[in-house]
Amino acid sequence: MNITSPALSALILRLSLGLMYLAHGATKLFVFGPAGTAQFFSSLGLPGFVGYLSMAAELAGGLLLILGLKARWVALALVPLLAGTIVLVHGANGWMFTNQGGGWEYSAFLISSSLALFLLGDKPAGQQQA
Repeated sequence: MNITSPALSALILRLSLGLMYLAHGATKLFVFGPAGTAQFFSSLGLPGFVGYLSMAAELAGGLLLILGLKARWVALALVPLLAGTIVLVHGANGWMFTNQGGGWEYSAFLISSSLALFLLGDKPAGQQQA
């Protein structure tokens, strides 16, 4: 295997993003709890059920990415979720995630990584992307 393989790059990126999304969804589920997550989303002026949707998207999306099922489309579908974290939560806190309330650099990095996976695809070079 060529170590500069786009397929290997896509695999590493896909697994990394999958684990990150799964971890964030699990934090919402097991640390904050579904009700706490819904309450936080309500505090942002969103309907509480959006918190449940966010949690489900992160858990399902992370699992699908790890399994490699429609990975590039899953990565693309998760971009609006991350954009929402910039617009509604972290954008006003400045660039650095270490700022109080967390800045938006981490979300921006995850958006660019998700877009890179979408553009790179998850199939070996020479095979048609689906």
